[in-house]
Formats: sequence, structure tokens, C-alpha cells
Amino acid sequence: MRQVALPPLGERVADPVGGTALAHLGALFEAHARDEAGHRHMWELARDIALDRPAIPKDLADDYSFAPGQYLTLRTTMDGEEVRRSYSICSGPDDGELRIAVKKVDGGAFSSWAADELKAGDELDVMTPTGRFGVAPAPDEARTYVGFAAGSGITPILSLVKGVLAREPLSRFFLFYGNRTTEGMLFREALEELKDRFIDRLSVFHVISGEEQDIPILHGRLDGAKVRVLLRSLVPAQSVDHIFICGPAGMSEEIEATCRAIGLAEDRIHVERFVSEFGGKPRPKAVVPPSAPPKAFASLIIDGKRREVPVADGEAILDAALRGGVDLPFACKGGMCSTCRAKLVEGQAKMDVNYSLEPWELKAGFILTCQAKPVTDKVVVDYDHV
Repeated sequence: MRQVALPPLGERVADPVGGTALAHLGALFEAHARDEAGHRHMWELARDIALDRPAIPKDLADDYSFAPGQYLTLRTTMDGEEVRRSYSICSGPDDGELRIAVKKVDGGAFSSWAADELKAGDELDVMTPTGRFGVAPAPDEARTYVGFAAGSGITPILSLVKGVLAREPLSRFFLFYGNRTTEGMLFREALEELKDRFIDRLSVFHVISGEEQDIPILHGRLDGAKVRVLLRSLVPAQSVDHIFICGPAGMSEEIEATCRAIGLAEDRIHVERFVSEFGGKPRPKAVVPPSAPPKAFASLIIDGKRREVPVADGEAILDAALRGGVDLPFACKGGMCSTCRAKLVEGQAKMDVNYSLEPWELKAGFILTCQAKPVTDKVVVDYDHV
């Protein structure tokens, strides 16, 4: 984690707090005056926070470089308790900044705090970018990409769109973006500007459920039935190199299953999930009495150093490490983000849930330490093995 300060609106800080990277609470994205039709200001939909890359100290520049599709994890303290949340980067690789959008969610502790209380002068800890929602750029290839996004699921896909348009001059991107209303759409103006700039390479189709559309297929929910039609008549599935999916869990699962059913290869379907079965909250932590005997011991390797911690019955490896004072990377604790990913090099462990590790990672021995509980008396977990 790096600690960063939020400077006053529109200002730059020459000497960031503690010599670390600068978090810039700039003009909220696509902020515009309310027009005669009564459209809401964008900042009523999401709060915008950016790390200003030119102000990041040179010794941290490489740490904060990112690939489209990655995310940042923010950390703060609320009511005396540490809270971490991950937000996808929505800026492109050539935008000169790392930008995230925090959309206020009903009952969301962190998003409500960011929308209502976060102000200039506050400090946040910002973890370096991570995540694997994306593919390596192919500047010499003419690829066809398709994105299915709904609601705030547009944030990582917008970054991917910008990356493809900037780094792959021969490739095309077809984006299908689902929302309830046009008014509640995030990044509408940004998408329109990109479409105008790359008119021959970017196609954007808005699927609206709460408003009538001229084209029937673009009215209603973005679901498996629609995807079957779109990948048959508009963008033939056999011509697609990669598909990116991000949105509500039900939508993502249905579209992923549809893509598999129509014959798309597993390694061409990429899904970014935001919410776990715990509603986006960390899974309940086992309460471990101080006198509880260890069921197993976990030997943790991080930054070249080894530390052994006792693990109680029913306790996840990450919780045992945190209980023992070991500072390890984590974010959601819900099996979604893979920030706590590490390789199990000795022993056996069983995960309660897994929403982020790919099949090849499971075969290679990687685990989510927030979900993994030892099955053998001893486990060795390597965080340095990427």
C-alpha cells in the first residue's frame, strides 16, 4: 500500500505526502451543466479519483504502471476498522493518469463514504495496480474484440477499449453496453468521443431496459438470448478473437455460458466479477479464541522472507496471517479480486469459493488465501511466485 493525499480540487501537489504517489481529486468525469431536459450531473452517479502519473516519484513510477483491465485497491479506516475496496481503472494507457470511478451503492459503506464524506485533504492508502482482466496487445494483428458491459461494469472495459484503440491500429472493438436508462449511463460522453475519433474501429451499441429503442434487439436486458443473436447476425462468433464481460453476477454468468455454448474457446472469454455471494462484502471471518489450539501451521514466503503462523480450525490462511501481524496483500476477502493470490508449494488447502482464478492457475497450484483453509498439518504458501 502507498499512502496518498487528496489535494484541493483542481490543484497539483509538488511534494506528495510522505514522498509517495499523488492522488488527485480532480474535476469529476464528464461533469457538465444540467441541460433543459434535466439530465443529472455525472458526479451524482459516481465520484472520480485519479492518480496523476507525472507527479508520482520516479522510484514508484514502475510500481504504478498498469495494463488496461487492472484495478486499484483503496484502504481507509472507518469507525476504527480497516476497510479496503477495489475499483477498476477506467483510464487508458496513454491518458497520463490512473483514474477510477466510485459509484455510490445502496448500503455500500466505502462508496457512500467516498461520495458523501471524502474531501480535499483526506488521505487514502492506494495499492499498486493489479488484476488480469485483459490480454497482451498485438499491434501487428487485426483482431476483433467484443465487450459486454452493464452499469458500472463499463469501467474496466472502457480501459480495454482505449488500450486497443491506442495500441492496436488494425483491430476493431464492438461494445454492447446495458443500462436501465440513458440518463443513468456512466461514461456516455467519453464513449461518444471515442466513437467519433475511431469511427471505423469502434462500434458502440446501447442496450436499454427502461426505454424504448428503435431497434428491438437493443431494448431490454443484456442477456444470453440477446448475445446469441448479436454474435450470429452483427458480429459472427467465429470472427471474434476475444470477448470481455463485466456487469452484475447473473448477467456475466449467463453471457459467459452462452459464449461457451455457441463454441467460443475458453481462453477467448474473459470475465471480471465485482460482487460475490456475500454481496460485495468480505466473507464472515471465523472468530478465533486466544486459547484456541492451532489446527495447522502456514509457512508464508513474501518478499524473500519466510514467516510461520498458526492456523486455527476453520480459519483461512489470510486471516491467520493477519491475526499474527503479517502484512499481506488482500482486498475483497470474497474470492473475487485475486489480490491475495499465492502459490501453494507444499501441503494441501481447500478454498470455500473461487471467482477469479483461471483453470490453468488452479492446475499450477495457485490459491486465494482469503478462501483457502489448510487440509494438512502444514502448508507452505509463496506470495513471490507470480
